[in-house]
Amino acid sequence: MAPRLYVPATLANLGSGFDALGAALDLYLEVEATPAREDAFLYEGEGKVEGTDNLIHQGYRAGMAALGLKAEPLFIRAFNPIPLARGMGSSSAALVAGVALADWVSGGRLGRDGVFRVAARLEGHPDNVAPAVYGGFVAALSEPPLAIPLPRPEGVRFVLAVPPYAVPTPLARAALPERVPLADAVYNLARSALWPAALCSGRLDALKEACRDRLHQPHRAHLMPGVLEALEGALEAGALAAFVGGAGPTVAALVRQGEEERVAQALEAYRGQGQTLVLNLGEGYFWKGT
Repeated sequence: MAPRLYVPATLANLGSGFDALGAALDLYLEVEATPAREDAFLYEGEGKVEGTDNLIHQGYRAGMAALGLKAEPLFIRAFNPIPLARGMGSSSAALVAGVALADWVSGGRLGRDGVFRVAARLEGHPDNVAPAVYGGFVAALSEPPLAIPLPRPEGVRFVLAVPPYAVPTPLARAALPERVPLADAVYNLARSALWPAALCSGRLDALKEACRDRLHQPHRAHLMPGVLEALEGALEAGALAAFVGGAGPTVAALVRQGEEERVAQALEAYRGQGQTLVLNLGEGYFWKGT
């Protein structure tokens, strides 16, 4: 039996860094795999996932194909605490888990960078895949595949307001315009550049401006009632940054330790009957003996 694999939830975009910036959370998909006569899958946790065409098996097959190897059957057991279709990278975590299994089965022939390359091309969203692989804050491209971890600030946590409804990524993508005004593109470019500058310099006060966005959050707001007001409310309550996680509907606020309760209260109305999570930055995928 392989050791147990842990892959973190992630937040993509960070507001201005659409499809380019992401962060890992210390909430982990757990996976175990054993050789089997035929593929099998046992799932526990958020939502319901069945069958051997699941994303973990897909990632495993893609990883083995990238190595030119036959994907021998696996019995995969998964425990997933990451909410599905809430903008917390549940799909990316599953795909990264599968590719990481291929790396383990092959004796490490992909390596961590290879796992990123295969998963990013498969998933299409490097801002989710990169932090799941490397942990912390990451800037990433899928073509060419490139990921650069950013400094991890001390003394910060994420407050997540997770509404009770899903926003499927295809629906969120369909809400985006094919063209945007030059002024909006420049607005986002300037603010996305502030993220690595603020993290490298320790100027966390700049993140309040760095997280602002005109490219995707306003266009998707009709899918998430009250989301723009929630973002501003979190910032007014003292959050360092506030943004929609991935395609939504989760709103994530980066806060200094000690400010969690105040910001969580500001997001209560938006969360509704959903849940509030308070999480630290996460590590890239890792293995533990069972």
